[in-house]
Amino acid sequence: MTGNNKENSATSGNSSGGGAAAEKREREKKEANDNSDDNDDSGNSTSKNLVGMIMGDGDGDGGGGESSRRAAVVVDSETLVAQTQDRLWRALKRRYQYDSSLKPAQDYLLNHVSSKIPLVIMYADLVGSTNMSMSLPVDKLVTIIRSFTQEMSSVVESHGGYVLKYVGDAVIAFFPASYNRYMACDKAVQCARSMITVVKNGINPILNQYDYPELGVKIGIDEGENVIVQYGHDRSSPIDILGYCMNIAAKITSLTGPNRISIGEDVYSMLHPSEKALFEEMDLNPEDWKYRNRVTDQLYKVYTLKMKEGKERERRSS
Repeated sequence: MTGNNKENSATSGNSSGGGAAAEKREREKKEANDNSDDNDDSGNSTSKNLVGMIMGDGDGDGGGGESSRRAAVVVDSETLVAQTQDRLWRALKRRYQYDSSLKPAQDYLLNHVSSKIPLVIMYADLVGSTNMSMSLPVDKLVTIIRSFTQEMSSVVESHGGYVLKYVGDAVIAFFPASYNRYMACDKAVQCARSMITVVKNGINPILNQYDYPELGVKIGIDEGENVIVQYGHDRSSPIDILGYCMNIAAKITSLTGPNRISIGEDVYSMLHPSEKALFEEMDLNPEDWKYRNRVTDQLYKVYTLKMKEGKERERRSS
């Protein structure tokens, strides 16, 4: 065969097979897109696993597990306020009963019994409950305590935290910090700010209409390693947290004013500069404040939310 004949033959072959080749390319393109979708699904699952691990919510199950659901909650103050008012309205009209459970926290801690893990500890204390207990009828006092503790618990859970226990009118909660201390501290502070918003804009407007006194909350937060203790050998035995920062968080709360947030310096050091600007160092009396920094052995600093967050902006501009 001559060179021209070979060229003509090749051209003829390309022409007759062009349609088949185009169809093949279309099939390959479609398969690639399908594989890409599959990979996206796989990537989303992997991302969920990573989110679960980073948030410190356990083993990062990524599927329908409790830890994934907690990490996936979108926090919105307006939504929290609306949900609070709806529940409180119905509770006051005897059409809703609060139902609390400490099981999620106990389940989480069960995996860490007899070990030491980093946690952000939060105390949220109802302001003025002692006076209310002396002046209010029992049924009103019980309604206030129950509403406060349950609504604060809802805010904690919406920010990925766990409610450890209730002590009187106080809610004690924790945020796992094993994988990302920065995120855990930030979540705790944002949770505290949401708590104040829910009390002021969600609970109080409803209570006012029923001739109940307005509520206030004071919040103390600290971070550090804690020992997980189970009081018994059975899986259902109570589990508690023991640690230096548990004591500090409790003491910080006692020094905090109504609708204010105070944090230990270990939490403060983890915050973004824009968040730090909202806090000021608390003036502590060395005679009353004995806690020391575990690294420097200097007096442990405490920072409290400014009365007006705009003060820092004014200071910067002056």
